[in-house]
Amino acid sequence: MNDIMIGRFVPGDSWIHRLDPRTKMIGTFIFIFVMLWSTSWATYAWSAAFVVLAIRLTKQPFRLYWDGLKPIFWLILFTVVLQLFFTPGTPVLLHAGPLKVTIPGIINAIYVMIRFVLIILMSTILTLTTPPTSIANALESLLKPLKKIHVPVAELSLMLSIALRFVPLLMDETQKIMNAQKSRGMSFSTGGPIKRAKAIVPLLIPLFVGALQRALDLANAMEVRGFQDATQRTKYRVLSYGSNDRSAFIGLIGFTIIFIGIKFFIK
Repeated sequence: MNDIMIGRFVPGDSWIHRLDPRTKMIGTFIFIFVMLWSTSWATYAWSAAFVVLAIRLTKQPFRLYWDGLKPIFWLILFTVVLQLFFTPGTPVLLHAGPLKVTIPGIINAIYVMIRFVLIILMSTILTLTTPPTSIANALESLLKPLKKIHVPVAELSLMLSIALRFVPLLMDETQKIMNAQKSRGMSFSTGGPIKRAKAIVPLLIPLFVGALQRALDLANAMEVRGFQDATQRTKYRVLSYGSNDRSAFIGLIGFTIIFIGIKFFIK
C-alpha cells in the first residue's frame, strides 16, 4: 500500500519542482491528449524519451516511479489481455472459441500497455513534484473563467485538495490495519481468490470508521477556524510564471511539433 504514489509529494529542488504547478498541470494534460493520438512505434518511442527526460529532471530515482506502477500492474494487465484476445484482424495466430490472438491484437496490446505506463509515469511526475495544495490552487486558477457561468471553482479545488491529501493517509491507515491483522494471525497472501477476498473484509470496517472520523475531525477543525466560503480564502503562496515556465512551454511545444511530424511523416 505504501507504494501507491497518488497524492504523495516528495520534496526536492529540481528544475521540475520549481515549475509553476499550472505549467506542470497543462503539460500533463497535453501529454495525455498527445498519447491518446499516438498510433505508431516512432511516436511511442519519442513520447517515452520525453518522459524519461522529465523523470531525469526531477532528480528522483527511477525505482520510485517503478514502485508507483506496481500497485496498478493488474489493471494494466487486464486491459492488455482484453486488447490481445478481442481485437479483430488477420492473420490469426491462435483461435480458441470466441478468443482470437491476431497480429493486430498483439500490436494493439503492446500499444495500450505503453500508453498506460507513459500516462501514469507523467501523472506521477506531477504528483511527486507538486504539493496537493499547489495542485488545487493551480486547478482553481485554470478554471477561473468558469466562474462567469457560476461554476463553484473554489469549492471544487478545495475538494480536490482534501481528496489528494486523504489518499496517502488512507493508504497508510490500510497498511497499519493490515499489519495489526497479520500480527493476530490473519493472512492476506495465501489461499485462493475467494479466500483472499474474504480476508479483505475485516479491513473495510475499521478503514471506513477511521475515514469518517478523519472527515469529522477535519470538518470540526475548519468550523472552529471560521471557514465559511472557499471563495473568500486568501492564498499564502501566489502563483506566478517565471523563466523556467517559459522554457518548459517552449520544450512542450517542441515535443508536440516533433510528435506531429513523426506521426504524419514517419510510417
